[in-house]
Amino acid sequence: MKTFIPLTLLALTATAGAQSLSGVQLGLTGGYASGLSGEIFVLTPNVAGPVGVKVGVATTRAADAINDSSDIGAGPFSAAKANGATESGSHTVTSVDATYGLGEVAPGVQATLYGGGRYGAFKSTESYGNSGSVTYSSNSFGIGAGAMVNYALTGNLGLVGDLGVDHYFKSNINTSTSTGGSDSFAPNEAGYDTLDNRFVRPGTNFKARVGVTYNF
Repeated sequence: MKTFIPLTLLALTATAGAQSLSGVQLGLTGGYASGLSGEIFVLTPNVAGPVGVKVGVATTRAADAINDSSDIGAGPFSAAKANGATESGSHTVTSVDATYGLGEVAPGVQATLYGGGRYGAFKSTESYGNSGSVTYSSNSFGIGAGAMVNYALTGNLGLVGDLGVDHYFKSNINTSTSTGGSDSFAPNEAGYDTLDNRFVRPGTNFKARVGVTYNF
C-alpha cells in the first residue's frame, strides 16, 4: 500500500504533464459506501481518444464494524454491546480506473464510465473498556466499475454524481489485542470463517456519492 499509492499518482502526474493539465479534473465527493464515505480523485480524460485515467483515494467510517450475531465463544456480540462493549471501523480504498467519456448527454451534462482495480485497507475494533480490545484488519485487492455524471456550473466548477459497485476478494485476516497478542488467518484456514463472519468489511459494495469538481 505504501508504494502503491505513490506509484499510481506518479503515473497520473506524468500523464497529466503530457497533456499540460488541459482537461484534467479534480473532484471531491461524499456519500455512502458501506458507511459515511468521501473520495478525492483526479481524472485525466481523453488520453487516447475518449479513453482516460482516473485515480482516487476514498475513506469510509464504518459504523457497523462487528457483526452483532457473531459468536467467537462468549456469546453474540450483541450481548457484549448490551453490557457496554463498543465497535468502530474504517475503510481506505485506492482506485485506478480506465475511463470512457460518453460526451455531452444533455446540455451542460457530461457522462463518464469507469472500471479498474481496487486496493482496500479495512479495520474493525471491538472494545471492552478496561478489559481491553481486539482489532481485526485486512488488505484486499478488488475490482470495480461505475458511472459519473458532471454538470457544469460557472467557470471551471461542476457538480458530480457517482454511482458504482466494487468487489473485494478474500484475503488474510489479522488480529491484534490491546495486551499485545497478534495472529493471522488465511482463507480456508481453521478459524478463518468464524473471524470472517465477525469482521464486517466490504465484499460486494455499492456506492453513491455527490460532490464538486474543478477543471484545469
